[in-house]
Amino acid sequence: MTRGDADRSPDGNPHLSVKNVGQVFAGTQGGQHDVRALGGIDLDCTAGEFLAVIGPSGCGKSTLLDIVAGVLPPTEGTVLFEGHEVCGKVPEGIGVVFQEDASFPWLSVWDNVAFGLRYRGYEAAEIRRRVEHAIGFMGLAGFARHTPAQLSGGMRQRVCIARTLVLQPRLILLDEPFAALDQQTRLLMGEELLRLWRETQATVLLITHSLDEATMLADRVGVMSARPGRFIEFLVTEWPQDRDSQIFGHPRFGEITARLWSSLRAESLRSMGGNPSPAAAAEPSNGADQVPRRGASEAGARR
Repeated sequence: MTRGDADRSPDGNPHLSVKNVGQVFAGTQGGQHDVRALGGIDLDCTAGEFLAVIGPSGCGKSTLLDIVAGVLPPTEGTVLFEGHEVCGKVPEGIGVVFQEDASFPWLSVWDNVAFGLRYRGYEAAEIRRRVEHAIGFMGLAGFARHTPAQLSGGMRQRVCIARTLVLQPRLILLDEPFAALDQQTRLLMGEELLRLWRETQATVLLITHSLDEATMLADRVGVMSARPGRFIEFLVTEWPQDRDSQIFGHPRFGEITARLWSSLRAESLRSMGGNPSPAAAAEPSNGADQVPRRGASEAGARR
């Protein structure tokens, strides 16, 4: 039995389910047209799966993450987390790490990591236990009393991840958390993220522009079309759980990135040219007529 099989709910439902989700942003005053950011998204994730999402700029990747997190109500469709509808607020059990450094500059590392627990009213002893574990796990024990200004960019991002870790989320959402880091630091932070994923057994949904990052980190990679964004392909990487950045040397690594770019290139060109994607031109009423996908099905990849 795989980890995903073992952690599915008793009724067999996916851990995360996105059904025919669309998003339209109303035009502003001055005659601007409404913008359809998402056009019928369907996605299922099994518990413990690591899913990366790539797509051209402006295709709605971050919009999708905001909807899954509960901070943006969808124009249409539904999102279910552990069988319960996500609507209006971030549900218990979901943790979010954004691209921007979200640490409080006036607080120490320790107090930054403890902030969410204090806000939720945890007892002092439990806060201490969780914070010390998270700080140690993320390699920040020697910097607990430092402020963010005294840390490197990679270390500040570790603080943001630790602040999410202490809340013990069962679903971790990451919106390009390493985009501002140099390549070497980005690879090492990817290894830290994989270690966190293995230890917590959480489901992870990662938004990224990096094909290398998606290939290294994910069990499954979803490719989105140009706006209005829809999934046009899912690809299973078939990596072992104990992978790290040395997977770059595997012959299949180049094959996967080439396959992803083959799917993404035309969509990126359409996005840059302002032309709608043929894959997204026909708006489905129930998601049943989506573009055929190769690789894994929407039902999720099992190890």
